Amino acid sequence: MDHNKTPLFTALRKHAEHNPVQFHIPGHKKGVGSDPEFRAFIGDNALSIDLINIAPLDDLHQPTGVIEEAQKLAAHAFGSDYTYFSVQGTSGAIMTMILTVCSPGDKIIVPRNVHKSIMAAIIFAGARPVFISPARDSNLGIDHGITTRSVRRAIERHPDAKGVLVINPTYYGICANLKEIVDLVHSYDIPVLVDEAHGVLIHFHDKLPMSAMQAGADMAATSVHKLGGSMTQSSVLNVKSGRINPQRVQTIISMLTTTSTSYILLASLDTSRRNLALHGYEIAEKAITLAEYARQAINKIPGLYSFGEEILGDEATYDYDPTKVTIHVRHLGITGYETENWLRDHFNLEIEMSDMYNILCLITPGDTSDSVGMLIEALTALSAAFFEGAEARELVVKIPEIPQLSLTPRDAFYAETEVIPFRESAGRIIAEFIYVYPPGIPILLPGEVISQSNIDYIVDHVEVGLPVKGPEDRSIEFVKVIVEETAIF
Repeated sequence: MDHNKTPLFTALRKHAEHNPVQFHIPGHKKGVGSDPEFRAFIGDNALSIDLINIAPLDDLHQPTGVIEEAQKLAAHAFGSDYTYFSVQGTSGAIMTMILTVCSPGDKIIVPRNVHKSIMAAIIFAGARPVFISPARDSNLGIDHGITTRSVRRAIERHPDAKGVLVINPTYYGICANLKEIVDLVHSYDIPVLVDEAHGVLIHFHDKLPMSAMQAGADMAATSVHKLGGSMTQSSVLNVKSGRINPQRVQTIISMLTTTSTSYILLASLDTSRRNLALHGYEIAEKAITLAEYARQAINKIPGLYSFGEEILGDEATYDYDPTKVTIHVRHLGITGYETENWLRDHFNLEIEMSDMYNILCLITPGDTSDSVGMLIEALTALSAAFFEGAEARELVVKIPEIPQLSLTPRDAFYAETEVIPFRESAGRIIAEFIYVYPPGIPILLPGEVISQSNIDYIVDHVEVGLPVKGPEDRSIEFVKVIVEETAIF
């Protein structure tokens, strides 16, 4: 296929150049009706292609023209049979995957450290999650992926599962042996769904981990915007035919997608596909080279450590993406959160994410030697400010066992509820989410039975000021639980 072509973006430019008189939404009509300051900042070129699904521009909900052609080019670039553009982010693509394979009551095997969109989809579908605990790294205080052995045990206990979801790579860039997992799951004729939110570049460089499509997975939700150059909120859903009905995928993604689809986002997917297909190897090579330089420099700074190939070697750490630069800061005597704030306040530098012991910096095709140099300069100053005399924080990576699931998350979410003191909630069924950072995985999900160990763990985090998210009561003094009927004697 000719990847120089950008059928959708080209059609948008031609339409804007033709300058038709518009009696349709959006109401700003090429920017004339916009706030003047906003128009001046954004520019008339962008506003001129902020359009809707009029006939010359095709319709994302039932593409038969330039969007269909753009999606076919994307499928070729990503090695899939079908690719669907998402203007609902990767969250919309993930929800589509789960709703495609799950009906009410169906089981789906998922890692415990899932993105909240996965749990949202499980609630919408009325599915029953079977959780696998991710492998924990006791040296870094982070979670990796799920292992082939844990997947095998889950399938042996639940051979009626309708799907297995794998995160590849993890937020920190770590991969298990995806091909091995896919082959195992397919031996049971169960589809494999991949959360590939942080893996768009892995399709285009042999130094990076194997992509979901290369491994033979059935569906993969891939964030083009995170690392591939498209605009925020634009992603793709890649599909292999066979176990998956592409017509059902189209129906479900359409159900989840606004009818006012953003053509600016769609055009950015079309053009980013062109750039990746034509130049993906070179731009990924540039990011890898910069990241490896950064990692080497960071490891020379007192008190800091950024893992590399030495972390590999077991089931949970089969491969890694070097462009995800994780920096362990525990030996500076400060937390990752404190590091994030210090870098912002002192160097106007924003990082991707922080946890108790680490910060995460993404090196992308948008970086240069100058930006990486600024990072090294800032981290060198950080070390100078904190390393001397610092006492390393004790690394504790303990979480309670996964609670008993007594109701499906959907039944619990929509059940009659009451609010009670959290410290007195042991034995009750929770109706909301509670996430604790670190490690950022859910401690309690709707439908699970609250244990005293859950309560103690969460209270300990709250008392030392660490992030606890999810419940309606942000102070975590109260929790929403299922109303229990009084027994009749």
